[in-house]
Amino acid sequence: MALLLFGACFFFIQPQGVLSRPTSIDVRIFSSPSPAYELKDTSHPNGTYQHLPHAIIIGVRKGGTRALLEMLSLHSDIAVAESEIHFFDWENQYGKGLPWYLSQMPFSYSHQLTVEKTPAYFTSTHVPERIYNMNSTIKILLILRDPIERVLSDYTQVYYNHLQKNKTYPPVESLLLRNGELNIDYKAINRSLYNSYMENWLKYFPLHNIHIVDGDYLIKDPFPEIQKVERFLNLSPQINASNFYFNKTKGFYCLRDSGRERCLHESKGRAHPHISSVLLGKLRDYFYEPNKKFFELVGRTFDWM
Repeated sequence: MALLLFGACFFFIQPQGVLSRPTSIDVRIFSSPSPAYELKDTSHPNGTYQHLPHAIIIGVRKGGTRALLEMLSLHSDIAVAESEIHFFDWENQYGKGLPWYLSQMPFSYSHQLTVEKTPAYFTSTHVPERIYNMNSTIKILLILRDPIERVLSDYTQVYYNHLQKNKTYPPVESLLLRNGELNIDYKAINRSLYNSYMENWLKYFPLHNIHIVDGDYLIKDPFPEIQKVERFLNLSPQINASNFYFNKTKGFYCLRDSGRERCLHESKGRAHPHISSVLLGKLRDYFYEPNKKFFELVGRTFDWM
């Protein structure tokens, strides 16, 4: 067994495949096919440990990642990282190394799966390789919406962020159009070209390691989509239809857990700006071929055409 030193922390490296059961003073770090690590520490409450994630929600931005994470947290075998960590896509975070990444994870019991979500991972070039190097067999969750709806939701979020800071922001059509033609340089449009990003992920992960959640269906009827996620993660079927109720005031589904009700933040579910039928037609024409290519890549279709 070799010994590595990171700062003031000692890491004991065992040969791959030799995974001894953790003691009460171990924080387990493991990834496949990399060697296993043990970080000695004595400050863990109730026999819980921090683990590198067993599953990562990689995006997409404004696809419903927060809703998916909150719904998964209903399951007793899931421990979620509450904040977006941006470990794999921000260079200053990635440079801190896996020990720092581990320190951002929730404390959990041995039977629980740790889940992290950072929506920017899906569209970041270097992220697939970096996650693969950490764990080549990790479960990947990708939640997608109609690309046009995602564009409008993206705009809406940025618009309200400016509004809260008492800053102005251009009307949506002035960003989407340039000299009467679609402005394909607009970042929100580029983020909706799912096929190009998916090609990059499939260079490192087989399709059976990636589960695509239909974000539009998750909004309309969340229970069936969550059932599929439970099966993908090999979880016992704990979440049921009674965990969801439609909030007429907010206009979307909220969660009910052991008699306690909770809804997503008020920033979720905001009405999208109206766009003209002409602009809508331009967006549909533009996304037609990328959507078709994406369907071919993943072997399934969505209601986006």
